[in-house]
Parts: sequence; C-alpha cells; structure tokens
Amino acid sequence: MTMRNSFLPFCMTILFGLPLCAQQAGTVPAANDQNAAMEQHIRDLEDRIIALEGQVRMLKSSATAAPAAEAAAASAAPSAAPPAPAPAEALASQATGTQAQVYGGAGGSAAKALNPDISVIGDFIGAVGGNSPPPLATLQPFPSLQMHESEIGLQAIIDPYSRGDFFISFGEEGVNLEEGYITFTALPASFVGKVGKMRSAFGKVNMMHNHVLPWIDRPLVTTNLVGGEDGIDDAGVSIERILPAPKGIFLEATGQLFRGDSGDVFKAFQKNDVSTVDHLRAYKDITESTNLDLGLSYSRGNNDFGPNFITNLYGVDATLRWKPLRRSIYHSFVARSEFVWSQRQQLPVEQRGFGYYASADYQLGRRWFLGGRYDSSDRSRYANLTDKGGSLVLTYWPSEFAQIRGQYEFTKYAEGLNSNQLLMQVIFSLGAHGAHPF
Repeated sequence: MTMRNSFLPFCMTILFGLPLCAQQAGTVPAANDQNAAMEQHIRDLEDRIIALEGQVRMLKSSATAAPAAEAAAASAAPSAAPPAPAPAEALASQATGTQAQVYGGAGGSAAKALNPDISVIGDFIGAVGGNSPPPLATLQPFPSLQMHESEIGLQAIIDPYSRGDFFISFGEEGVNLEEGYITFTALPASFVGKVGKMRSAFGKVNMMHNHVLPWIDRPLVTTNLVGGEDGIDDAGVSIERILPAPKGIFLEATGQLFRGDSGDVFKAFQKNDVSTVDHLRAYKDITESTNLDLGLSYSRGNNDFGPNFITNLYGVDATLRWKPLRRSIYHSFVARSEFVWSQRQQLPVEQRGFGYYASADYQLGRRWFLGGRYDSSDRSRYANLTDKGGSLVLTYWPSEFAQIRGQYEFTKYAEGLNSNQLLMQVIFSLGAHGAHPF
C-alpha cells in the first residue's frame, strides 16, 4: 500500500513538471514543428497519467473492500446451510481409512466429456399374411413378430485429424458388427480415408442402415443381386475425394478395397481374392427447393462357385428431392431409382441378371408420409427367373425419435406364386445418433 500511495504523487509531479520543462524549452529558439510535436507528446503523457490514476483508485477500492467481505463471510458462517452429504465413495473411504482415488484431477462431469456419443435404435417388425416363397427364391418372408434389430452406435471425434464410428447390431440370432471404422479427414491433396469394416459405396440402398430406409424391407434388386440386408459389407480401405466440376456441380469419386467376403455376392478363397468397389457421385441444385443426385457404381470380386469365378456388378442410381424452404416441415417429395446389372461366372454358363426399383415418397403433413415402390429383378444364380412386386407405405412420425410405419407388399415370384402380406414397423431411438450419408 505504501508503494501505491507514493506512486500517485510521483505521477502528479510528472504531470505538472512536464509543462514547466516545455515552457523552459520554448525559450530556446526552435522550429514551429518541433514545438507542435512536443505539445502532442505532452498530451499523450497526460492521458497516460490520468489512466494510471484510475487504476490506482481501483486498487485502493479493492484493497479496502476485501477485509469487509471477509468479515461479512465470517459473520454469515454460523447461519450457513450444512455441507452436502459426501458421496458413497467418500464415506466408504472414511470407514476403511483409505483415500478415494481421483483420476486425472477431474470429476465425473469432466470425465463424461471423454466418452463417445452413444445411441441405441430399436427396430420391431410384425407381419400378417404372405405365402411361403419357392425353393429357389432369394427373398424370405418376415416372421409374425420380430425384434428385427437393436443397433448401438458409438461415435466420437478422436483428434483434429480423425473420427471413429462403430455400429453394433443385436438381433435375435446374435451380435454383428455392422460397421466399425476410423475416418481420416485431413489427408494430403484433400483425400478422405476410411479403414475398418463398412458398407460399400455401391449405389444408394446398400449404404443405408435399416432404420433410415423409407420402407420396411429392401427392394428385390438388392435382395437378389446385391446381397440383401447386409449387402456388400466387409473389412477394407476406402479413399474418396471431391473433384472439381463446372456449373456448381458437386462431384465425388470413391475407391474401396475389401477383403472379398460379402454374403452370397463375393467370397475370398485366398488372401489375394479381394473385391473392389468404385463409385462416382454427382450432385446438383436445380432450384432452391429441388436437387438431383446421380451415381455410377462398379464392383468386382470372386463368387462362391469357386476360386476362379468372378462376379461383376454395375449400377446406376438417381435421387430427386423437392423440399420447399418455406413449407419444408409440412411438404416434401423424394423419388428414387436404382438399376443393377450382374455378370456371375459359374458352370455350365455365365448368368447375366438385371434388376431395378422405382419409388416415390410424398410428405402429406408435418408427421405423415405416403410412398410407393415397384420392384423387378432377376436372380443372380438363375438369371432366367424374374421376380416382381409392389409396395404401398404409410409412415407416421410421433417425433424425430420414433416412427410407426405400415406397408402392404405384393410379390409375384418367377414360378407364378403370388404373395400378399401386411407389415408393421416401430422404430425408436435413444441418445445422440449421428447423421448418415446424404
């Protein structure tokens, strides 16, 4: 406090001493510009001294207020509320004479920040009607009641250069790692890499998890030619990059290398029997409310007929979206279509199959969606057999965390057998679930 009291007179001496020095300097002949510079310098010093005086006053006021605050706290201490009860860990440590462990100097709330985002999604399906499929058919009907899938998602940013995503599926028949990979977002030359087990980028439906499908089941072309529900889902490496394109077109190229085991589509007999997937995607905003998404896909790998037998898949997908900005929560429209060609080498002759689906979904209101889908597909092993079908879907969203869906499905198998069934689905989610590919 003595230094603070002596600092103020020192500043005042400078304040009044500098003008006197300036007057004495003015007696010496000097140019007018030198006098003006001296006066400006004096004004700057005066402003600094005034600011220092304000800081000194603040220091004095804080020094005098501190003892008063301590006295008030001491007087209020007897009437204060009793301390909160100690947690169970602290009581246990007091009883045993041991000290509770503290990890990293952080409490429970701080440790929670180190955990990934955890989510659980339930998928319950019920079915009524439907005939038994022919022996050679790939499509299998749903049981009467089934907890189809319970998916646990673990997602987190690992560091500024990567993130991790894990999706574990619990079904009535067991546990399956649906996807589990790390994404490197800061590779040289604007590349993005993925390593782990993942759904391949072949088309659109193959990349979708069950709970993001606009239908209860998957189209016939996916079931017959692209591996069904699991699809091309394998351990491997993926590299993708955004390519420069004119006229506001978003162009993305993806190349993937997998182990070569994907259901009944690919099978690896040796370590070098890997499979590949290539995908080129183009996206364009047509208007402020409408956009178009187009894709080309190719996949190649060994099939289960033998080590030297290859399956080639070619795909074209298209998605048209309409979502008006002012009425987006009440009305929207999405049209999807996907075409797949299959060349499967087997004996006695190569099988060449073709299949496609076309669907449309319209948002009737804030919570109601109405859609339809038409299917037609050859079977990969028996390309001369073609299955066809159609579906009508009605979906209700009580909130963004749940949906209730009903679907009427008609299927005409190649053998001439017709099947009619009514499906019901309830999907609910818990926790923070990250967004899926758009």
